[in-house]
Amino acid sequence: MTEAEPLYLDHAATTPLRREALEAMWPWLTARFANPSSPHGPGREARAALEAAREELARGLGCRAGELIFTSGGTEADNLAIKGIALGVERPPAARRLIISPFEHPAVEGACDYLCRHHGYRLERLAVDRNGLIDLDDLARRLALPAALCSVILGHNEIGTLQPIERISAIARAHGVALHVDAVQAAGWEAIDVERLGIAALSLSGHKLGAGRGIGALFLRRGVPLEPLLHGGHQERGRRGGTEQLPGVIALARAFTLARAEAERHGERVAALRDAFIRGVLEGCPGARLTGAAERRLPHHASFLFPGTHGEAVLLALEARGVICSSGSACKAGEDEPSPALLALGISRQEAQTAVRFCFDIDIDQPQVDRAVRAVVEAVAQVRGLGGR
Repeated sequence: MTEAEPLYLDHAATTPLRREALEAMWPWLTARFANPSSPHGPGREARAALEAAREELARGLGCRAGELIFTSGGTEADNLAIKGIALGVERPPAARRLIISPFEHPAVEGACDYLCRHHGYRLERLAVDRNGLIDLDDLARRLALPAALCSVILGHNEIGTLQPIERISAIARAHGVALHVDAVQAAGWEAIDVERLGIAALSLSGHKLGAGRGIGALFLRRGVPLEPLLHGGHQERGRRGGTEQLPGVIALARAFTLARAEAERHGERVAALRDAFIRGVLEGCPGARLTGAAERRLPHHASFLFPGTHGEAVLLALEARGVICSSGSACKAGEDEPSPALLALGISRQEAQTAVRFCFDIDIDQPQVDRAVRAVVEAVAQVRGLGGR
């Protein structure tokens, strides 16, 4: 990559389609187009391809193939988990409680809001420390009372913090509360074995892994009652009506397998380059602060506050220098309100609006890190020189 080419550091928002995923799905986008539910030969061939992809993804997650439900993406997977599990059985009023962290994805927040408004549920948010790690004592206290569901984001898309999901899961199991894990951001980087973790549900999204948009999956442990969101079809064992998006399913399975293999080989190298980037930014930008946990962090993620600036202004100055990044969640793009995730960490509203996030891909190298550090130092100095705007 030359200095003239844009340096894309917004892989938390979306990732490019992998060539291998495109090649795997291509025949099913063109000549092999049959419906997997059709009983004729081409339909049976499509069904076999669908189930082979389900088996591949299941091996990567450590679950049974029948425990996977394919969805249109992470948002649908989150909604299916939250609403589906909550409404899967009739619950007494005392058990209509939803326990989540204070910075879950808007899909989780929105699903919980729906249940509160229309089904008499109550929402409780867990305490967290200044690094975004859940207070496990608070979790245990809340789960000691009857609850329908606990939902925790594994790796946070804005601040990068990785939750100790093994310990969280152990607490949830001890109290008999179903735990849903939003692994959309972390799945390609963190090894996940859902059987070992003992969680009830886990959400994935294809476009974070290089599989393209419009495909996702929900792991749902066998025996967990679920009310479907989409009715009227027998697909996905009656848990999600609608013809399966077969090309996307094939791309998702292939991309997930590739992402996990790459992370195993190169994850430590990426994390070391991330740490070098963080050091360079903090040294070159006086007053800058890292958000999220310094150590329990997604290996490709760095996020900062730049007091004396405005995050959007820094983004524009960086883009002028060929560096593409973000001021936070793509799902909140265009809003001028500070990030709820940052406010939950005790950061002031004014400081929260100075946030900028950088997310690498697996191919990041030292020259690109050096280039990004130079651009950040220059951009922050420029914006501060203009009075923060």
